[in-house]
Amino acid sequence: MELERPLAVFDLETTGVRIGRDRIVQIAVVRLMPDGTREKWQSLVNPEMPIPPEATAVHGISNADVADAPVLAELSGELLRELNGCDLCGFNVLRFDLPFLSEELYRVGATWDSSTLRVIDALRIYHHFERRDLTAAARFYLDREHTGAHDALADVEMTADVLLAQLERYTELPRTASALGEFCGDRKRAPDAAGKLLFDDQGAVCLAFGKYKGWTIENIGRNDPGYMQWLMTKAELPGSTLAVMKNVLADIHE
Repeated sequence: MELERPLAVFDLETTGVRIGRDRIVQIAVVRLMPDGTREKWQSLVNPEMPIPPEATAVHGISNADVADAPVLAELSGELLRELNGCDLCGFNVLRFDLPFLSEELYRVGATWDSSTLRVIDALRIYHHFERRDLTAAARFYLDREHTGAHDALADVEMTADVLLAQLERYTELPRTASALGEFCGDRKRAPDAAGKLLFDDQGAVCLAFGKYKGWTIENIGRNDPGYMQWLMTKAELPGSTLAVMKNVLADIHE
């Protein structure tokens, strides 16, 4: 694989799947370096809330396991140093891990702009060709069992191996992070990690959902201020998305 800068393969284990309401309990990162080496980092995270039994049943992390772990606010600086200067990769990273992590970092006051990064989703590549999960991908591409499923470090190690095996198997795949990110539909034109917003051809920020999908924030504010007020206060949008919208509105009113 041709890398101009490191590729950070990352995975989260969480208390649930509700972005903005659930919390991270484990983070792991494997950085694939341009010279072919790997650098690993992982940490348990105290979620500052009870871990539901159904979540523990999936990833095996209990309340006792994270009792003495750092909270995300304490860990965010170290994590951002691991991600600094890297493109991103993961398994289902576009729909879950990236928006979840972005929202959690925003919640604890950590600044992380992922909008310019290329994002490779090994799940999108896999589903394009085979349409199964990471355990099946390990079996199919690597002919081995994924015995560490739902441990974050084991998952990212396997995801990295699956990605490299995909590149070896599918010669039609591009070789660069930029082109692979485009292949995966990495939402390079989305101004927010959750994908609730988009840029139009003139670079204006627009809604990506609802009755005003494709409308600029400026036009919605001028033509239907009541709907804009509802969006900003009642729609339960991620905080990081709201922050982008507030910045747009502030620029309009200057």
